[in-house]
Amino acid sequence: MSPNRLTFVIVGANLAGGSATALLRDRGFDGRLVLIGAEAHPPYERPPLSKAYLRGETTFDDAVLHPQEWYAAHDVDLLLGTRAVSVDVRERVVRLDDPASTAVAYDRLLIATGARNRRFDPPGRDLDGVFQLRTREDADRIRARAARASKAVIVGAGFIGCEVAASLRTVGLGVDVIDAGGVAMERVLGPTAGRALEAVHLDHGVRFHHGQRVERFDGSRSAGVERVTTDAGTVIGCDLVVVGVGVEPATDIALNSGIALDNGIVTDAHLRTNVPDVFAAGDVANSFDPVFGRHVRVEHWDNALKGGAAAARSMLGDDVPYDEPHWFWSDQFDAEIQYAGMALRWDEFLVRGSVAERSFVGFYLADGIVRGVVGMNRGRDVRRSLALVKAGGPVDAADLLDPGVDLKDLAAGLGASTRMRRTG
Repeated sequence: MSPNRLTFVIVGANLAGGSATALLRDRGFDGRLVLIGAEAHPPYERPPLSKAYLRGETTFDDAVLHPQEWYAAHDVDLLLGTRAVSVDVRERVVRLDDPASTAVAYDRLLIATGARNRRFDPPGRDLDGVFQLRTREDADRIRARAARASKAVIVGAGFIGCEVAASLRTVGLGVDVIDAGGVAMERVLGPTAGRALEAVHLDHGVRFHHGQRVERFDGSRSAGVERVTTDAGTVIGCDLVVVGVGVEPATDIALNSGIALDNGIVTDAHLRTNVPDVFAAGDVANSFDPVFGRHVRVEHWDNALKGGAAAARSMLGDDVPYDEPHWFWSDQFDAEIQYAGMALRWDEFLVRGSVAERSFVGFYLADGIVRGVVGMNRGRDVRRSLALVKAGGPVDAADLLDPGVDLKDLAAGLGASTRMRRTG
């Protein structure tokens, strides 16, 4: 049957779902297209929520992928403020929580439900002024509180925690960060790059309390949160708390459906699940990565954008694997962090440039192969290293360290030799 006579349903009106929707129409799909989203907004980008939008430097419209009128103009049935609660793969329907509309039939289905914040429930979690950040409404509430606050505590020194810490400090709040680890963004960046990033925060007056966990929040019903106590006995006064302790894939829709689950919705390299005509993309997808030869789940903007488009191509019948190396960036104060690849483990970390001068690119090597690249204020080098990660072959450490060796040329040579080994 021609794809243009089918109904495609996308669950998740976010960046992955919006990217898939746009590509389907761009590629000429003119069958019925339904986009279902639990939030009241059309798909938007989340990175500004912890950065420019949180600081009041941009508007929400700046983050919207397409204005709502675009969906009507492209004949997309946009169901916003509607939660999809289950999939029946035998009946080929998506069931909704809206009693007026019990189910949406599909011929092909993309699940792009994203992730949700991890539960964090110490005593006092419900005090006014204690927030998590995931949606536009969360960011609005934090902005409103910050406008009348003087001191914030951030719980977690990961990706979101560090960005929120930088933003709130930039708008004038005192900021303390409580983190169970040993250095900022240690799980992703490792100790060397993590310490370099933390030094930027320290220069701007952010205070870190590592190796500690929140024991409780204290305050009053009238004033809200007033202090945080850690398991080490540290007591920090505050009038605003933002919790950033990670996310988990939002897989509820697939429970008991027969769709394989394991740290997300399991897919192959084409973003196809084990159930015919059901696909997954974005934060919720645990996809086979041809570059690393294993399943990985990625929670970044670039993967949502490219993964949504890749899933849409697979829905149209393209037989091209999704093998783009992962990439993300983070602006914190005057430092730009970029990262390519995914170094789940490494036995060597090589630095080109100067960590002390905050201008460097670092290479995470496992068994002589570059699995990840991080840069501080060296974004061009990181982007030129994407092909180096994708090539996946052994590289001479001296070439990585030598600033005279062009990383793009090095990747091209490595890619050619890798192809020869694979075909030879």
